[in-house]
Amino acid sequence: MNNRPPRQPRRALHGVILLDKPLGLSSNDALQKVRRLMRAEKAGHTGTLDPLATGLLPLCFGAATKFAQVSLEADKAYRATLKLGQTTTTGDGEGQVVQERLVQVDDSAIAIACAAMTGEIDQVPPMHSALKHEGRALYEYAREGIEIERASRRITIHAIDIVGWQGDSLTLDVRCSKGTYIRTLAESIGEHLGCGAYLQGLRRTASGGTTLDGAVTLDALQAMTEAERDTHLQAADVLLSDWPAVVLDESEAGRFLTGLRRRVKLDDAPQVRVYGPNPTAANGQLPRVLLGSAHIKAGELIPTRLLSPAEVQGLLTPVL
Repeated sequence: MNNRPPRQPRRALHGVILLDKPLGLSSNDALQKVRRLMRAEKAGHTGTLDPLATGLLPLCFGAATKFAQVSLEADKAYRATLKLGQTTTTGDGEGQVVQERLVQVDDSAIAIACAAMTGEIDQVPPMHSALKHEGRALYEYAREGIEIERASRRITIHAIDIVGWQGDSLTLDVRCSKGTYIRTLAESIGEHLGCGAYLQGLRRTASGGTTLDGAVTLDALQAMTEAERDTHLQAADVLLSDWPAVVLDESEAGRFLTGLRRRVKLDDAPQVRVYGPNPTAANGQLPRVLLGSAHIKAGELIPTRLLSPAEVQGLLTPVL
């Protein structure tokens, strides 16, 4: 006899949860756990965060999944802890130590090494990464002892701030472009210092316009009631919060939702978030509702990603 409780039905949720991902959990595992807790019909994450890393992982539900790519393409910020004096096979603490060197550094040497790695640089992706080659992740080849030739990539390190160092431990705050491998950056800084280094700890602190402010841990979500979890569901446009906003009237909003370009007296912009009026605003709700994203060129508002009428209605409907 099956004594399991009946499975709860999925819900049409629309929004974003800023998860403070725990150590040891893959991004997809974290997504599936939160999706089950939220009983969400549709969900997606905004780019992988290594199981050995903690910190900000925006999780998208419903209409918000259409903008997951925004966070994937956005600049990131990390707090990285480097272990000086050793290099490993993987560039992090999981690998075998392959070389040990004496650590003889000072504040000036660290500042010079960090400055050398700031700006536009070329970086070769590590073998122990999820980057694909002929349909397989590079780390799968690495586990088999196979080295795949990788082309270097141009990335941007916007800033490296020295948080502190003591003995063989160096902590840095890094702001960088998408596609940056912090373990590779750690190894490069170690080589500049002449002692080698590997990435001992990593915590993502920001992605685009979102930060750890307002983020919630998986343990906290699991301890909450469903109603309490729902209070952590942020608006579907939170990933677009640093984009300019364009608000259309009712007739223009309807045409925009069909994919038509609209004439606007606005300057060119590579990306904007577009809103229409909220007919239920009299009930105390927000006076506008998200319609999608667009760009502006030569006085035309050109749709990029549009919500469906059902998704727009979902944004106006209270979570049940």
